[in-house]
Amino acid sequence: MSPPPNTPPNASPTLDESQIRHIAKLACLKLAPDDVPRYAQQLSSILDYVAQLKTVNVTGVEPMSHPLPLRNAMRNDIPTPALSVDQVLANAPAKDGPYFTVPKVLDTALGGS
Repeated sequence: MSPPPNTPPNASPTLDESQIRHIAKLACLKLAPDDVPRYAQQLSSILDYVAQLKTVNVTGVEPMSHPLPLRNAMRNDIPTPALSVDQVLANAPAKDGPYFTVPKVLDTALGGS
């Protein structure tokens, strides 16, 4: 989404209602017509904040994945005997022989079986 002509470089674009409807369609969201102006204002505010963050000078700041120095807290992987099929299925709400039985999660109209 490119800003309109004559927009200052650090200004974020204001989203109009057609763009909000397009974003909602891409996200598979159904918006009520009354919600579109509210979402336009909210998403525009988010883009304004992102534009504000872009102005921060981060020269010399090292990238980090976490604000605190963390060390690997994982334990050693020690092999242990596996549970038997009967032990695994003991608390299963439904089973069919040596298998868990679960409800279907794919809609057949969407390509599931």
